[in-house]
Amino acid sequence: MLSYFANPQRFDQLARIAIPVFGAATLILLGAGIYMSFFASPPDYQQGDTVRIMYVHVPAAYMASALYAALAGASFVYFVWRHAIADAAAAVIAPIGAVFTALALATGSIWGKPMWGTWWEWDARMTSVLVLFLVYLGYMALRSALEDAQQAARASAILAMAGVINLVIVKFSVEWWSSLHQPAAVFRADGPTIHSSQLWPLGLMALGYTMLAGWLVFYRLRTRAIARRADALMRQKESGGRK
Repeated sequence: MLSYFANPQRFDQLARIAIPVFGAATLILLGAGIYMSFFASPPDYQQGDTVRIMYVHVPAAYMASALYAALAGASFVYFVWRHAIADAAAAVIAPIGAVFTALALATGSIWGKPMWGTWWEWDARMTSVLVLFLVYLGYMALRSALEDAQQAARASAILAMAGVINLVIVKFSVEWWSSLHQPAAVFRADGPTIHSSQLWPLGLMALGYTMLAGWLVFYRLRTRAIARRADALMRQKESGGRK
């Protein structure tokens, strides 16, 4: 599949379809999710209207981990099979994932102040998500620090794969250590513990975030491919002019 879409023309055809589809889905899902989250869903019986931060925070935290898993997967594919499109995907995913992680940290801090009485606590979940954010930043810094493109891609791929260890810690931190965070409330063997009046808007927001991330990835990949083709044509024109 990657080899098929490594062809610039095939990938451009895919991106031309994916970008508007993801964009339309983002507008529909986020529009419905925002309405249900902030206007249609009831206040929580304990947290009141403060619970509405959940509809921004939880999907952002989910996307922070999901995008890192995608980053690590793309890095693995590049490291093993040297697929250029996998390396390009990893490069464009990293800043998007960093933004979602920063959003998760910021909204978690805002939510934590009225609920826990503190903006920040060095518990396992908060600390591991902060480490995830730093790994994202480290990945981007490493790519930009090395001048040789292949060396930068290979070194950053190794860093991304190593960071999967922290991703596991993020997932299971509330089970392995004492934490202010509650255990999983949606994906459970015995079913969600969240009432449907909160579960539906939360699900819509999570799907909207996912579509937004997909739109951003495809848009940035296509923009990157167009820029590289433009650079190649410019170099070809310059070399032809010197002959």
